[in-house]
Amino acid sequence: MKSQDILVLFKILCITRAAAGELLLHSAVSQHDAGWSDDTWGNGDSWEADQLRQIDSLNEAEKQREYLFSVRGLSESLGISKSEINNCITRCLNVNLAKISRINQRIEVNKKTLFNFIRYGLRLVFPVKPAELTRGIPTTFSAPVLQGSLYSAGDFMLVWPDPLGKEMGLSIAPLYKSVPFAVRQDPELYACLALLDAVRIGNPREMKLALEKLEDKLFNENV
Repeated sequence: MKSQDILVLFKILCITRAAAGELLLHSAVSQHDAGWSDDTWGNGDSWEADQLRQIDSLNEAEKQREYLFSVRGLSESLGISKSEINNCITRCLNVNLAKISRINQRIEVNKKTLFNFIRYGLRLVFPVKPAELTRGIPTTFSAPVLQGSLYSAGDFMLVWPDPLGKEMGLSIAPLYKSVPFAVRQDPELYACLALLDAVRIGNPREMKLALEKLEDKLFNENV
């Protein structure tokens, strides 16, 4: 197993969560639109045109989702080569961290197995310690997902080194070299990886809170 495997798994999770959210939103909009007035019933052409537009919109969204789940889509969004994306998926399938959906043949994350690995193995397999002062992107308790929860006065920020970063702090090596690139495109992925860093560092308070938030993100689609 390699660290980039975790990055790929969480990107797939983020895409899945976003897709589920879009479906819920569309369902809510459709139910709202279903409250037709008497005038609407009398205008069949308008109703049919609206339904066709919704179908076209759903089809287009589904095409975009399929691309995001593809090897090419994952490669472009994560800054990892297509061949290495394939390798990551193969390794995850081999250790039961991922599976192939029987419904749509997409890669699915085995959430329970992944969470158990994060809880008991992540900090042992991919440990990290703060290093030199540098410019970068805030992570762990310095990231928005945890900021204010555990940060104490006088502590340095912890950052992923990145020349485009706007904050100064102690360097934390990201799970994979392309993490700064990947999180600039996906705020949800940023939150997840910052929480993973809190687990990797292994400080009890940070780890406990991060695990609670990660568990919510894995098993509660409304969070």
